[in-house]
Amino acid sequence: MSRGLLRQIESARARTDELFRFLRPGVLYSRPIPERHRLIFYLGHLEAFDWNQICRQALDIPSFHPEFDHLFEFGIDPPVGKAPQDQPSDWPSEGEIQDYNQRTRAIVDQVLEQAPEQIAHVALEHRLMHAETLAYLFHNLPYDQKIPAHVDSIHSTLAPPAKMIEIPMGRATLGQASGEFGWDNEFDQHQVNVPGFAISKYKVTNGEYLDFVRAGAKAPHFWFERDSEWFYKGMFAEIPLPANAPVYVTYAEASAYARWAGKAVPTEAQFHRAAFGTPSGDERNYPWGDSAPDITHGNFDFHSWDPIDVTRNPAGDSAFGVSQMVGNGWEWTSTLFGGFPGFEPLPFYAGYSKNFFDEEHYVLKGGSPRTASCFLRRSFRNWFRPDYPYVYASFRLVEN
Repeated sequence: MSRGLLRQIESARARTDELFRFLRPGVLYSRPIPERHRLIFYLGHLEAFDWNQICRQALDIPSFHPEFDHLFEFGIDPPVGKAPQDQPSDWPSEGEIQDYNQRTRAIVDQVLEQAPEQIAHVALEHRLMHAETLAYLFHNLPYDQKIPAHVDSIHSTLAPPAKMIEIPMGRATLGQASGEFGWDNEFDQHQVNVPGFAISKYKVTNGEYLDFVRAGAKAPHFWFERDSEWFYKGMFAEIPLPANAPVYVTYAEASAYARWAGKAVPTEAQFHRAAFGTPSGDERNYPWGDSAPDITHGNFDFHSWDPIDVTRNPAGDSAFGVSQMVGNGWEWTSTLFGGFPGFEPLPFYAGYSKNFFDEEHYVLKGGSPRTASCFLRRSFRNWFRPDYPYVYASFRLVEN
């Protein structure tokens, strides 16, 4: 296993450790998102996942705490409105979990170099996924339950033009190349032909969506109204609604807006064509080219806590001039989540993707402000239920 991968795992641990330090005392037993576990679960889940994948399954090391291995093994994904019924008293103490975590981490550190590199990659990316999903959870806590961090809330008052960009017909390569790391739903790599279409240069903004709300639509989860003025519920503070930041909505809301506007939500293949394709027919690793992501390219890799204006980061534009196709908000597609041709579940994590091939989840692409840069790879696919309101999910429009 490479030293670079070990350093990445250490960095990811520091990232998730830091997140829990934003919580005030006593908050761990709250449940800020009704359909998810209490926060105390996630304190134990990250180390339990590493233990179960690396020590128990890959290296067959006897467990020192089978009860916690099982208790913290799996998250949940019930439909919106169907909350679990456990109580705070059903969970172990924070001290017991911290003891488990410390012992687990010490053993994992001793044996990590013996583990298959694929398993180490899975542990790394699983932890970084939770660095983002924890942000969704913490975002829904009352402000007095969090220790605030600095937030840059400067937004432009000049609305961007509602510009549609013509994308000529061409190919889109979906999926990860054989031999490269990826989750099971990223394989097999294949090409599809995409007919010509037009796509909005910018993600749909709060200001544009406000017109839809004024026409009778329900306000998104992250908005609230007070004294006839609209506000955005940021991670650490509420601010006047940033009109030129992308609106975060459910897929159901995105598709309803698209119908109202006489347009559609892009398919996964259309997203790929607009983001990674070029007029010459070649494809790029990232919208801006093949160089590694940095902060000039977009709002990702934990760069900020909240969205920025859609006109920022022009260095990240695609070859066709489409802006912010990675970062500043995952983008809904109209593609139902399912396996590519040749799909095979991970033998050591069979339910990672397959459990969600139920025609009740939609593919998202791109990334949010809290998305680690490794997930910006062209092949990565995210997915959520169409009515799940808590994710940092934006959208744009297409005309076919």
